[in-house]
Amino acid sequence: MTEFVRNQWYVAAYAEEVARDLLGRTILGEPLVLFRSEEDGAVVALADRCVHRRYPLSASSLENDTVVCGYHGFTYDRTGACVRVPGQTRIPRTARVAAYPVVERDSLVWVWIGSPDLADPAAVPRARHLDAPGWATVRGMEPIDADYGLLVDNLLDLSHETYLHNGYIGTPEVAESPITTDVDEDARVVRVSRRMADAACPPFYARSTGIAGRITRWQDIEYFAPCLYLLHSRISPVGEPERVFRTEITYAITPSAPGTVYDFWAVSRDFATDDAELDAFLYDFNREVVIQDVDALNLLQRTLDTEPEGYQELSIGIDTGALAARRMLAALAAAAVPGSAAVTP
Repeated sequence: MTEFVRNQWYVAAYAEEVARDLLGRTILGEPLVLFRSEEDGAVVALADRCVHRRYPLSASSLENDTVVCGYHGFTYDRTGACVRVPGQTRIPRTARVAAYPVVERDSLVWVWIGSPDLADPAAVPRARHLDAPGWATVRGMEPIDADYGLLVDNLLDLSHETYLHNGYIGTPEVAESPITTDVDEDARVVRVSRRMADAACPPFYARSTGIAGRITRWQDIEYFAPCLYLLHSRISPVGEPERVFRTEITYAITPSAPGTVYDFWAVSRDFATDDAELDAFLYDFNREVVIQDVDALNLLQRTLDTEPEGYQELSIGIDTGALAARRMLAALAAAAVPGSAAVTP
């Protein structure tokens, strides 16, 4: 299993998911409850366990900006401090839950998992197209019962589109075209690029752009370890280089627990941005592609779980990006300062 990387920002939710209803998510094995403050609209993230009998606070209720445990009524403010205990006026000194640093940016809610004094909001990677003017976005999230490293592998080697996603986004040219890989260790970014000068137009693009013939297709990946993946996709009809359709594919890869990962996905486009029917098509079509990945990775994880100890996998040239990401994740995990849940003083 890929080791968890602590002291990092992870996407816990889309901004639109967090409101006045309590939302439970588990990140790196830590159960969280999220809600939006009534006072200032900020997102609050607390540990999702009451200190009394460990009842999930996500199954409890909000009173103004306090969370009231649904089991015995222990009540917590937005810093995690217990402010009311049933049946007594004295509040035990240790009666508090962890509070996590939060950054809301580009329509994503990022939570810092690790030591709070290391949380730097400036280190959150950007995906500006998700809420930028001139772009339209559809999005969703699917949980996968697999090691999160398998999802990183999947996304950094797009040759699988030819086989797993044939009839959706895959064509023979994807697997046949060479890639270039660049690794920026300082910025913790892996870049993988592929250009197809004369390729078939897959249904995803044919139906969204109206192109009927062959296309020039660019796939430029940026993976910001450990969480954010951007695929800068461009297509043009062959012979018409001035007609460029840009699509930004975003994935937030958030480990939930060992063997479980949240697959946040989004498709953004800079064309036909007011077309509601196209929104519906892209949502349904891309979700089907995501489900194909979910099913494949679930199957792969079950298969790997039965492999004999010492099995050695085979890697080839198209794996250079994924292997670089594996090394980067291992280095980040090794370098991380051991930290527990972030407690606001």
